[in-house]
Amino acid sequence: MAEDTRIDKYLWAIRVFKTRSEATEACKGGKIRLNGHDVKPSRTIKAGDTISARKGPVTYTYKVIEAADKRMGAKIVPQYAENLTPQSELDKLKTPVETFFLKRDRGTGRPTKKERRQMDSLWDALSLEVPDDVADRFAAEFGFDDEMPDDEMPDDDSADIQ
Repeated sequence: MAEDTRIDKYLWAIRVFKTRSEATEACKGGKIRLNGHDVKPSRTIKAGDTISARKGPVTYTYKVIEAADKRMGAKIVPQYAENLTPQSELDKLKTPVETFFLKRDRGTGRPTKKERRQMDSLWDALSLEVPDDVADRFAAEFGFDDEMPDDEMPDDDSADIQ
């Protein structure tokens, strides 16, 4: 179809992303690799290139068969891109994501020491790898802050009581 097709436009055309702006943001965010290298959204693709797109926990891999610059129906996508995603990556979609939530009313402040220990023991008991975005949402919802590094912790001797 088109000879000089931008990678963001191609990923949108072969239906990897719902919108072209999502594809552009993925390129800018370092989630798209072309032949093993990070790319900018304006990078052009050609037949034979290998594209890796990380979406959530899965890294999808495609081989460019023919460049396309217009969005197409799902049935004709195989004429333009070959899906090389290994089964081990696709299995990540099927693994159950174990979630647990302790009952806490919103706005009640930080968890108590006992609640924190319960949450820590539950996290330690999980055998599945938790995606960063899920962990960040959980931390934000329960009000966890990053702990102070050891070099910023006040020493007991430094606190002079007057």
